[in-house]
Amino acid sequence: MNMKRTLFLILPAVLFISVFMLIPLMIALVYSFMTSDSYGGVTGPATFDAYIQLLYQQDFDGSLIFSTDYLFIILRSVVLAVATTVLCLAIGLPVAWHIVCQSASRRKFLLFLVTMPFWINTLIRTYCWVLILRDQGLINMTLRNLGAIVDPLPLLYNDGSILLGLVYTFVPFMVLPIYSTLERVDTRLIEAAHDLYAGRWQVFRRVIWPLAKPGVVAGAILIFAPALGSFLAPDLLGGGKKLLIGSLIQMQFTSSRNWAFGSALAVLVTATVILTLIVSSRRNKVGEVRI
Repeated sequence: MNMKRTLFLILPAVLFISVFMLIPLMIALVYSFMTSDSYGGVTGPATFDAYIQLLYQQDFDGSLIFSTDYLFIILRSVVLAVATTVLCLAIGLPVAWHIVCQSASRRKFLLFLVTMPFWINTLIRTYCWVLILRDQGLINMTLRNLGAIVDPLPLLYNDGSILLGLVYTFVPFMVLPIYSTLERVDTRLIEAAHDLYAGRWQVFRRVIWPLAKPGVVAGAILIFAPALGSFLAPDLLGGGKKLLIGSLIQMQFTSSRNWAFGSALAVLVTATVILTLIVSSRRNKVGEVRI
């Protein structure tokens, strides 16, 4: 009876995941092995051309030439996603610990400030950075009025502006998991460490960091996966000059009408995220066994 009740309770979640995740993934996987139609969509026959296109381009005579264009886009996407995760950790861990150290009423207010960006559409928040960073934006105009610069600084349409937009968008996803982990920490452990003459760095390395690790891992997964496939920040803050894999996928399904190649890229991103989750899960299990 309990087994039937359990299956009945998890049935809605299974149906939701199947309809909105597994089925679209299977469609993308099938499309990636089809031939792209000139007017959009896919057609037969089945082929590996979409995956070959990642590494090779077809010359005028039909021969294949090795090309690193897409590899550089994928590499740039991975580097920016990793940099976003690291910067969010550098910001999120001190912020989360600061919130934990406050009184209950102050914690609520600080958590409200952290979650407040979720109340505003991401498109609006990202476009605000365009108004701040552009040549006639808030930063350049302020520096001009102060006499610090003559010509505007190139703050927009580069990797730095894209990274800024990604960090700004995803940093709450690092703060909240770490806070939920550190909130349960017994403060007597820290007091005991100080009583044993441990310095601040030793307390952080031997007490706080091991206890915060589960939240750090959860936050890293929540940030790396969407940052890898993000296209809004690269499109607005990169100006289309710095393509990332998310922008490249969006382009294949719109202007390029190469659905097979877009599906292959989507499958590649999904496989990378799933592989990251598997490696993280196995490392956590190994850590639990060692403990």
